Amino acid sequence: MSSDRFVITDRMWELMEPHCLGRASDPGRTGSDGRLFVEAVLWIARTSSPWRDLPRYFGKWNTVFKRFREWVKRDVFSRIFNALSDEPDMEYAMTDGTIVKVHRHGQGAKGGLKIRL
Repeated sequence: MSSDRFVITDRMWELMEPHCLGRASDPGRTGSDGRLFVEAVLWIARTSSPWRDLPRYFGKWNTVFKRFREWVKRDVFSRIFNALSDEPDMEYAMTDGTIVKVHRHGQGAKGGLKIRL
């Protein structure tokens, strides 16, 4: 698969990598490509697919799942989220008022409670 379909930019990976498990500098077993693993997790999140449907180029689905569970237990995703949250990308947070429609009850028409005799 070509890397143009991946979602993690080089800048994002620079912020994420120090928080990942399985780096060469960590004691114990070194994980395989951490960036590819995170891309696999994002693929699962984007597609809402079961782990068994994970494409082969991400690796064996069970191995990726076990690694995911370990990262969840060790709170790695929370640390990654916090690292990326320090530099928010406001591109997706902007709202254009020309496309936001107001419900007809909120347009200033007469209304409200009326007491009828």
